Amino acid sequence: MLTASHYHNHTHGTPADRISLSYESRFLRRRVLTTDGGLEFLLDLEQTTSLDHGGAIKLDDGREVEVVAAPEPLLEITGENLVRLAWHIGNRHTPCQVEATRLLIQPDHVIRDMLGKLGATVTERVEPFTPEGGAYGHGRTHSHAH
Repeated sequence: MLTASHYHNHTHGTPADRISLSYESRFLRRRVLTTDGGLEFLLDLEQTTSLDHGGAIKLDDGREVEVVAAPEPLLEITGENLVRLAWHIGNRHTPCQVEATRLLIQPDHVIRDMLGKLGATVTERVEPFTPEGGAYGHGRTHSHAH
């Protein structure tokens, strides 16, 4: 079986294939993966890594596989005071994709209810999810231990 032990935040040239993964599926260390073109390989990284949309997994034979954020169910948040809404989402350590006119989060009925009470409009969407990385540029955060 082909193996891959390197990951880069961007591709170097034209990738040999691509792999579409959800946000949760892009947090990996060791797993057998199958590209969109059907190529199977073992990803074996030194540490658990958050693979970014547009990043590249380098196969041990030198080819690269581009990482693509797969469409997944999300909640789109819009409203009068997007900055305030974003603060409330961030205060609950919820991954959030921040855009000029909207926010995107994974479905969560408690957060959805809170946002509705704050005057937000919440709409279900199916789109790729590429939330902001954690503080200090280290990808995902899971606690207050920055």
